[in-house]
Amino acid sequence: MNKAIHLFVFMIVIAGCANEPIVDRRGVDESKYQQDLAECRSYASQVDTPGETAKSGAIGAAVGVAVGAIVGNSHDAKRGAGIGAVAGGGRGLNKAEHRKEKIMFRCLQGRGYRVLG
Repeated sequence: MNKAIHLFVFMIVIAGCANEPIVDRRGVDESKYQQDLAECRSYASQVDTPGETAKSGAIGAAVGVAVGAIVGNSHDAKRGAGIGAVAGGGRGLNKAEHRKEKIMFRCLQGRGYRVLG
């Protein structure tokens, strides 16, 4: 279970390296774009990545314990909890980061930028 916690922390740190949107800046005032980008980042940062990761990890751990207990013994239940926590946490992290990207893209598009990806 301790390894699962370390993996959660690692995943959250990696999540901070999310991709920036690619914007067609032809004819765009660079200082205005930087201001808009900063404001859109601020909106996207409101997504609770650690919270969503931990919530999904806890759900995954609970499912893993149940499955491990059904098919085996207490050792299998512990192993199932760890596997479930990591899998669930990864899913929660992915979901949160996807939400952040969508918020960034929509925010920039709403301000008139052509977001390419």
